[in-house]
Amino acid sequence: MKRYIAPFLLLLPALTLLLVFKVLPIIYAFRLSFYDWGIAGEKGFLGLGNYISLFKDPFFWQALINTFYYAIFTVPLNLIFSLTIAILLNRGIKAIGLYRTIYFLPVVTSIVAVSVVWKWLYDPNRGLFNFFLTSLGFSPLKWLEEPKGIFEMITGLRLPYILKGPSLALFSISLMSVWKSLGYNIIIFLAGLKNIPQVYYEAAKIDGAGPFYSFRNVTLPLLSPTTFYVTIMTTIISFQVFAPIWTMTGPPPGGPLGTTSVIVYYLYQKGFEEYHVGYGSAIAFVFFLIILAITIFQKTYLEKKVYYEV
Repeated sequence: MKRYIAPFLLLLPALTLLLVFKVLPIIYAFRLSFYDWGIAGEKGFLGLGNYISLFKDPFFWQALINTFYYAIFTVPLNLIFSLTIAILLNRGIKAIGLYRTIYFLPVVTSIVAVSVVWKWLYDPNRGLFNFFLTSLGFSPLKWLEEPKGIFEMITGLRLPYILKGPSLALFSISLMSVWKSLGYNIIIFLAGLKNIPQVYYEAAKIDGAGPFYSFRNVTLPLLSPTTFYVTIMTTIISFQVFAPIWTMTGPPPGGPLGTTSVIVYYLYQKGFEEYHVGYGSAIAFVFFLIILAITIFQKTYLEKKVYYEV
């Protein structure tokens, strides 16, 4: 009997911390979502009132669309650039450890510090990006102040909000986020590439396959478990973006005309600034269900293309 009790006793401290600081707060927050709960405490039971109000809230839908736009641009760009750089680093170049360190430095740097630096780079008057644009003969851009969608700016057409694309301000933050998290995914992809036996490339070469066909028929299938993991994790992290939005385009209402207000930012605004704690809790649980649905979709449909055997 002791043999079965001992492992649980060893896990007890960690389980206690998990219960006190994770599980119980989640349960309590779920309860709060059914109440009109403000800074002074409980004001009355609303049932599904907060959830009904949430789905009628135009600012919630704006924040949700902005969040999806942010993820739709951030995730593919991150995957493409990180995989490309990982493949280049995997070609046996000298001082690979130095390159790994250089690319990983932004990952371990404070997100607030990175956001402040990039905010200066985006400065419409003294920023480095506008300096390069004007040097090339282009007009300077108001990177973090432009509410127009990038599709609207490119086409010059007046489009519905959902078709405008992310505002230039939100897209600028997305580019910064891609750069910030690039190093982590590069390391993950490098590990996956190192795990592919060279015998497959030699066999492909004997069969007359060039670099492109080797990449498509050898690298991508055998790297699919790594790609699947990186896709899911990058998607979840993208949906939880907050600090860059606050640092680069805050305070509320979230950048130019609210075009950089994302779900977590809107949750913070409602729950911790306006003290509508019950309403903020409802936003949190609806957002949890959205992320859960996206993750299940990815696991159900993307995992079918994952090749686990090497």
